[in-house]
Amino acid sequence: MSEIPSDRSYLSSHEWAMPTDDGLVVVGISEHAAQELGELVFIELPEKGDEVQYDSQFGEIESVKAVSELNSPVSGKVVEVNTALSDSQDAISDSPFVDGWMIKVAPADDSGLTKLLDASAYEAQLHGS
Repeated sequence: MSEIPSDRSYLSSHEWAMPTDDGLVVVGISEHAAQELGELVFIELPEKGDEVQYDSQFGEIESVKAVSELNSPVSGKVVEVNTALSDSQDAISDSPFVDGWMIKVAPADDSGLTKLLDASAYEAQLHGS
């Protein structure tokens, strides 16, 4: 069973958002999504300074099975990108909630954070309840 940390919020498309003490929001994909994708071979992420929009595509992730869109759980400006993922996507599979983070966003006033699922609602969605 996939781990679903309660310290972050989720989009129904399996991306997570975790606000930090410095006002930023860290974004990645859930363990469930990483497991479903299987062996990862490529990731395309935005550049530092790019704007992302709530529930809109900010990148792509490719596995041997499929290419999937990455949707942003928050609107705002990208202030940091996990560039290590360009060389190896292993951290996404091995540690999706810690080392596998993708981008850090300075959220806009209407960031969309309040529209996200909490851990229990996301888990219920995964189990079809």
